[in-house]
Amino acid sequence: MNYAIRLAYDGTRYNGWQRQGNTDRTIQGKLEAVLTELAGGPVEVQGSGRTDRGVHAEGQTANFRLPADRDPGTVMEYLNRYLPEDIQVLSCARAPEAFHSRLSAVRKTYRYQIEMGPRRNVFQRNYYYGLGCGLDLERMRAGAVHLIGTHDFRSFCGNPRMKKSCVRTIEAIDFAGPKGAAAGCGLTGTQLFILYRGNGFLQQMVRILTGTLIEVGLGKREPESLEAVLRARDRQAAGFTAPAQGLFLVNVEYGEEYDGIFSEALCKEL
Repeated sequence: MNYAIRLAYDGTRYNGWQRQGNTDRTIQGKLEAVLTELAGGPVEVQGSGRTDRGVHAEGQTANFRLPADRDPGTVMEYLNRYLPEDIQVLSCARAPEAFHSRLSAVRKTYRYQIEMGPRRNVFQRNYYYGLGCGLDLERMRAGAVHLIGTHDFRSFCGNPRMKKSCVRTIEAIDFAGPKGAAAGCGLTGTQLFILYRGNGFLQQMVRILTGTLIEVGLGKREPESLEAVLRARDRQAAGFTAPAQGLFLVNVEYGEEYDGIFSEALCKEL
């Protein structure tokens, strides 16, 4: 039986999503260890994407198969009982056999959080990039315009040996501050959110996009220069890689065929 889960995690103390042979500090590894105990045999968990070391998630999606049909609520309860406190399963449901959390995804949303004030709140240090200076948002918005659409994003890929296509579509890049943020989201006048929505993202792509836009906001490069960065298809043409702790995977969407798996009514039933 194929199961799908949505989960949230604080990535601070983990070496990323992907299971690694030299450490048990990965999100995938923790999930598989608990599910193996539940199933009485090995269980492989597939994630919608491999978040890097220190990156967080509010809405990661994963799927796995269990040898026997089990109540999704029971599976979710078991996972939350034995997983570390910095990993939480938000919902669990039976999924169609063809559902794959990565291959079936049609859209992802990431959020990058920046603290522009001179001092970062001690309790938020693991969730914001402490830039420590102001940014020109109008310049950043002007630069972001050149990144929206379907492009070859090889210049923004952290894997220099990438063999597959680097063509991706970014649907939107939004900047949220005190005026544009919803009430209660915790923003202050020195905090900035950059939200990226697209059909897929390369390794470290969001962090490199962010670093490049920060350089635009600091006046170190011109907004229109991002067209040339895209054409270069060279990582050295883009900006620095923003630190991992400011990045959150917010949501993964699956279109009409599979989005019903995580419908509000179903989650309430669990």
